[in-house]
Amino acid sequence: MNSNYDLAELAKFTDLAHDWWNEDSASFGALHKINPLRLGWINDIAPLKDKRVLDVGAGGGILADSMARAGAEVLGIDLGAQSLQIAKLHALEARTPNIQYETISAEELAEKRPASFDVVTCMEMLEHVPDPAAIVQACARLVNPKGWVFFSTINRNPKAFASAIVAGEYLLGLLPRGTHEYAKFIQPAELMRWVRNNGLAPKAMQGLTYNPITQRYALTADASVNYMIATQKI
Repeated sequence: MNSNYDLAELAKFTDLAHDWWNEDSASFGALHKINPLRLGWINDIAPLKDKRVLDVGAGGGILADSMARAGAEVLGIDLGAQSLQIAKLHALEARTPNIQYETISAEELAEKRPASFDVVTCMEMLEHVPDPAAIVQACARLVNPKGWVFFSTINRNPKAFASAIVAGEYLLGLLPRGTHEYAKFIQPAELMRWVRNNGLAPKAMQGLTYNPITQRYALTADASVNYMIATQKI
């Protein structure tokens, strides 16, 4: 049985599961706002139409649902059964095409279905598991040769602590307090080392920034806080 999960983290998202599709909630409103940005970035690099796509750590299905609507055949996985139930209900109500969800870990799925997907996404998840390097390894195993793997996480430095935790959780209320732990943040050099060690070639990096005055998110070249990387299987 896979042990690369944190019971406290699962409990945290279980308690918030009912809010996944509330776009105005403090729990997941920020994810809804950044989703068009990350979807567009992914789709520009690896056009999703007719691709077999895996979303690791799918939660309530915000990204998975949008990728299916972009024309992909999507499987979303997560160990949070309650969150996936919300994702399934939303897909039924919204009549989202070509989407399935399964309660399974990335590591277990990699054993069952290696090299089965054209695109793998793992967004806003690595900073919530005990062994993020193992998730990177599983994602690398799951993607086809020449396929694409996308990750997003939060940098580990004083600016990220001030922005993501102090401002994001306590001052601006963009996320519930306790959503993140600074020690679990991941520096780009660490993530780059993990991807290269697993046969993935980094191809692009993109930062995300938030303007508290306009209350808008935007893509940026600055990866000092939130960032995404695109990698390709060698």
